[in-house]
Amino acid sequence: MTATIAPALAPEDLDRLAAAKDLVHASDTDSVLAAALPSLPAAERAALAAHAPFSHVALLIFPQTLDGLGEELARHGLETGPMRPSVVVRERLSRRYGVPARDLTAGILRAPVADRAGRSCSLEIFVLLTPPELIHIAADERRHGHESHFALAVPRADPIVLTGLRAAIAGQLRPDGGGYNGHEDATVLYFRDAHHPVPAYRRLELLCAGEFPRLLGAHRRESEPGTELLELLTGAWTTQAVATAVELRLPDHLTTNEDLATLAAATGADRDSLARLLQYLGTLGVVRATAAGYVLTEVGALLRSDVDGSMSALALMYGGPFYESFAMLTEAVRTGADSYAKVFGAHHFAHFAANPALADLFHRSMAAGNAMFAELTHAVDLSGAEVVVDVAGGSGALLSRVLDACPAARGILMDRPEALATAEATLARHATRCTSVAGDFTEAVPGGGDVYLLSRVLHDWDDARCLTILRTCAAGMPAEAELLIVERLLPESEGTASLAVPWDIHMLCNVGGRERTESHYRALLAGAGLELTDVRPLALDAHVLRARKAVPHSR
Repeated sequence: MTATIAPALAPEDLDRLAAAKDLVHASDTDSVLAAALPSLPAAERAALAAHAPFSHVALLIFPQTLDGLGEELARHGLETGPMRPSVVVRERLSRRYGVPARDLTAGILRAPVADRAGRSCSLEIFVLLTPPELIHIAADERRHGHESHFALAVPRADPIVLTGLRAAIAGQLRPDGGGYNGHEDATVLYFRDAHHPVPAYRRLELLCAGEFPRLLGAHRRESEPGTELLELLTGAWTTQAVATAVELRLPDHLTTNEDLATLAAATGADRDSLARLLQYLGTLGVVRATAAGYVLTEVGALLRSDVDGSMSALALMYGGPFYESFAMLTEAVRTGADSYAKVFGAHHFAHFAANPALADLFHRSMAAGNAMFAELTHAVDLSGAEVVVDVAGGSGALLSRVLDACPAARGILMDRPEALATAEATLARHATRCTSVAGDFTEAVPGGGDVYLLSRVLHDWDDARCLTILRTCAAGMPAEAELLIVERLLPESEGTASLAVPWDIHMLCNVGGRERTESHYRALLAGAGLELTDVRPLALDAHVLRARKAVPHSR
């Protein structure tokens, strides 16, 4: 009588194994990376392939017994060696399902499988012994494939190479945990794209020999959505910490003092509380701890009040009135009206005009954007300009830089009377060739200019007012004059990093304006009879848009 051996594997697991084996046969490094990381630039994809070729496809199966498992796999064309303990997957399953790791028997089997180029790869089979009390895990894992992945192996890993590879992949896929398996002396880093249209490419493993505890710790931390969300939710604390440092003049004091006791005395702060603030500022990259105390970083140095391009006034604006109005952002989103007026009882320009100290802080905070001005005269050749008109030029910082670069040119600064008063000191060295003109840019601009500047003005207004401003400029400009618009540009597509995106919300909340895309500005210019001729990048994610009067088309 012949004994019948009960199969170790359920039919659905056999089907999954066959599909995974077919995927290895049909793939190679180039095809896998192209499918899984389609938006990664080709040069970076080629570099990734050179450092980390396609290694295997993995899945988790659920035998009710380990007896006869190897033989059953062999009957299906999968020759495996001895099973080795799976540390990482067992820990992940334990956390996911709340089952103590000691109650889970998990292992790894590997079966050699050639890829489509004939290169030796493998099918990595995670095995979870699944008695009846764990059948719910099997059902959920089969449905969602949490542990299924394809893998890239790094044959010659070191911390520098691995850091670069991790950064390249993390720019495309979200970190999804990882671990170190001491039985195999291997570190694994997982990444996930939960929305990839092909389930087989939703999860990637970066596999490398050796232990990299610091890198693994950072990767695991970034894998926690809750940690990321908490960092977002505490962004207001960051604003207030930086503003508090400036209010205490801490950045100024740090230029001459490092030790805590001296800093506490200089700022009039409680020593223990100041130590805690400095520790937080250290995590933000504003200060750096030393044996003697703390010193400013390059970022923190911009908060000093005595440096060119100081952002200290900006920190006070964002931590002061703009912080208060941002608390009413919900109202702005619901109504489409700026919340600044609701908080302070007047539009912010009117509110500043009625509060000279606040107006001075605002104009000083605008000077924090001078870094973008420094590049303007390099991005655009203004050597032929004889008369430069700065419309709503505020403190005159931009016009001053242009006149520095064009010693033969004359300048005209046009703005409200209270704004012109703040420009006197800035333009003092150009007094003999610069004129200030009070006016309203919705009514008229000075004529006779070769170049007209409109810097960080249009984003303060809605489209209707922008058209009025642009039409006024077009009406006052000579036929051959050029209009230079300095603004941040919203990306034309989702997923592109730009300061214009958060600034767009800032404009909604605090002035009722908006940031715009290049195509949006092109349309506004066309509506004013102007033609966009060129766009060039500046510092701080700003751009200069060059425009001239449109040439009428002959019929």
